[in-house]
Amino acid sequence: MTIANLARAGGVGVETVRYYQRRGLLPEPPRPEGSGLGGGVRRYGEDEVRRLRFIRSAQAAGFTLEEIGELLELHAADGRPRAREMAQARIAALDAKIAELAAARAALSRLASQCAHGGEGPCPILAAFDD
Repeated sequence: MTIANLARAGGVGVETVRYYQRRGLLPEPPRPEGSGLGGGVRRYGEDEVRRLRFIRSAQAAGFTLEEIGELLELHAADGRPRAREMAQARIAALDAKIAELAAARAALSRLASQCAHGGEGPCPILAAFDD
C-alpha cells in the first residue's frame, strides 16, 4: 500500500506518518529502482499498519514518543518487566493528574456554589482568580 493508504489505515495524516519515520518509530521502505526520475513509490504492508496502530494506541494511553520508541524496542525483545514498569509509572502519573483535576473540580464547584448563594460584593469565582 502507498503512504496515503497506510495513513488512512492508521487513522492519521501522511505528514504524521512521515514524522514518525523521521523520529525512527516507523521504518521507511526503500523506493523501488528503475522507476524513472524520482524513483518508485514506496510500499507498506500490514506490519507497518500494526506498528502505526501500536504507536497511536500508546499515545492514547499517554506515553510520549520517546517512551513509545522504547516500548517498540521492548515489544521486539519481549521486555515484559520494563514494559510493566513503564505502564505502572504511566498509571501513577495518570492517578496524580486525576487527583489534581478532582481538586480543581472541587474548588471550582465550591466557588460556583458561593457565587450562586452569595449576596453583595465581588463574585467569589472572579476574586479567586484575582489572587
